[in-house]
Amino acid sequence: MRTLFIPLGSLILLAACSSEPKPVAQAPAPPPASAEPAPPPEKAGDVPTRSNINISEDIKKACGLTDADAYFAFDSANVRPQDHAVLQKLAACFSTGPLKGRTMRLVGHADPRGDEEYNMVLGGRRADNVKNAIVDAGLSSSKIATTSRGEMDATGTDEAGWEKDRRVDVMLGS
Repeated sequence: MRTLFIPLGSLILLAACSSEPKPVAQAPAPPPASAEPAPPPEKAGDVPTRSNINISEDIKKACGLTDADAYFAFDSANVRPQDHAVLQKLAACFSTGPLKGRTMRLVGHADPRGDEEYNMVLGGRRADNVKNAIVDAGLSSSKIATTSRGEMDATGTDEAGWEKDRRVDVMLGS
């Protein structure tokens, strides 16, 4: 009887192994990690038209500029279309005007409401976007240096103060 069970057991085992395996359900792949940290949650009271390009007094005087500002919204690095006029004036001043041959330095800033790394990246994006707009207006990229201070110089404690923290400082290069 034992000799009968061994071949029969082998036959059952072979039959079980020969059938196609059922597909294993796979968990969906996790979304790819973002290169930038997640933005901070939007806060009540944010005014998307308030934050600025802060042009140093010596540049404004040399280029004949007024206190015209370009604005950044909370958690934004975009330069508005209407702000290109002042950036075109800067480009002309540094390429053919009184500051011809000089360099400019753009320093991006953020308010303190995001995490430190995010704010450093956001300040850098702001400075880079202003640089790109000035380059598009005709100034050579080699004449503009950018950097970010993120939230390091932030002083605001409410929306009015945070508006001033969200800016790009435009200064003469060294």
